[in-house]
Amino acid sequence: MSKRLSCWTMALCLAAPVPAVAQSAPNLAALRGLAPVSALGGGAEGQAALAANLRVTGAIQEGGVPALRLLPLAEQRQFALRDSFITDGNATELADGLGSTLGALYQDTARYTGPATFTNVAPSVADLLGYTNSVAKSDSNAGKYFFANATTNGKDSVSAAASSILTEIGGTTDVFGKAYGRPAGTPGSNTHGNARPFQTLPQLFAYRGTDYFGRASHSLDWLRGPGMNLIDSPSYPSGHTTYGYTESLVLAILVPERYQQMITRAAEYGTHRIVIGAHYAMDVLGGRATALHAVAHLLANDPAYTGQIRRNPAVINAMSTATKEGVAVADYPAALRAARADLTAFLRDRCGGTVAACAAADTGRFRDPAANAAFYEATQTYGLPVVYPQRAKTVEDVGRRAPEAGYLLTAAFPSLNLTEANAILTDTQGPGGGFLDDGSEFGVYVRLNLYAAAGKAAALAATRQGQAPASP
Repeated sequence: MSKRLSCWTMALCLAAPVPAVAQSAPNLAALRGLAPVSALGGGAEGQAALAANLRVTGAIQEGGVPALRLLPLAEQRQFALRDSFITDGNATELADGLGSTLGALYQDTARYTGPATFTNVAPSVADLLGYTNSVAKSDSNAGKYFFANATTNGKDSVSAAASSILTEIGGTTDVFGKAYGRPAGTPGSNTHGNARPFQTLPQLFAYRGTDYFGRASHSLDWLRGPGMNLIDSPSYPSGHTTYGYTESLVLAILVPERYQQMITRAAEYGTHRIVIGAHYAMDVLGGRATALHAVAHLLANDPAYTGQIRRNPAVINAMSTATKEGVAVADYPAALRAARADLTAFLRDRCGGTVAACAAADTGRFRDPAANAAFYEATQTYGLPVVYPQRAKTVEDVGRRAPEAGYLLTAAFPSLNLTEANAILTDTQGPGGGFLDDGSEFGVYVRLNLYAAAGKAAALAATRQGQAPASP
């Protein structure tokens, strides 16, 4: 298919929008939400959480937490090695969450044959993934150097508006480096700050295997190069996790019959960053919240998140309308509807039956709902301790604090209204008082349990349609 340079729908246009700039309003919102990590060293609860962060990360990395595996340890480590390569151009590495039937059909067409050579299932899906990922990635990337040394790129100072975020809460840069005896610039650390687990853990389990392309590889190749060199890359938040949750959520919403399995895949992908030695548990939780927050605002058609030209070289290929200047989505729900129609037609035509029937035909590692639920539950906090005791037993009213969060459900289950969706998110939310649960809108996203919420939403939607509720 040739590249089309004109608008393919009223939702997507490359002509008028203003290019996104560094430290945009969404970036600043994400920085404020992620900022509580910077103040952890100032109190006993925070210091205990920092100590637990290193301890828990080490235990997971060494394979000592069986609850955080869906497979035997050796197999799970191999998946972590494969997941080190980011398939953000088409989400194909994540698509096994669609199940052994639908996932295989998706992956057979949406493929990577080289680091920058890939195909997609449809232009509408390619552009939706590309725009969504670039929005969430921008928020995640803004945090990397900000929390490391208060810069935008390691050397250029952040704006006054960004700098004030740390000042207002008494935060400090390089919180991990300082807490774990590897401050920026010291032997064994990195240049900028927030050294990663492979630089701070007392011991690191390293192993051999094969990478995404089936080539002989080693876990260290994806930490120190050549696969990916993270030696001078700040740790917080996890960009891989932001991508994993962002694109898994898009696929979950496009194929709601597999919503719970796709969100489980996102949790697995984030956990793999700990398994490989690249990230702490706090990094993963920060990346997850960043993704959910950004996607919810996109689904709400928040004008601060839509309409800009977003540059994402990963989606510039023959199955995308993106150009080197980028891609812009002016009406996100409309773009989502177009992508859903195209993906549904693609899957239905190739599986030879309804998407629902093919979605149920799954012999893969996400076939056990009980195992999925237990795994996702374990990733809610990774066992990190409470930092805000006054919030530990509270129930956050999602509709009041973060009303746009409900779109994470209504976009997939349109028979629900926003009030109902937020009530479900409130009823199913995870434990409170964690290191980012400071009472802010962003903090709500740390507590969302989308696995449990999607189960309730699907059951309600099925009841309204006169169907038997699907298994949780």
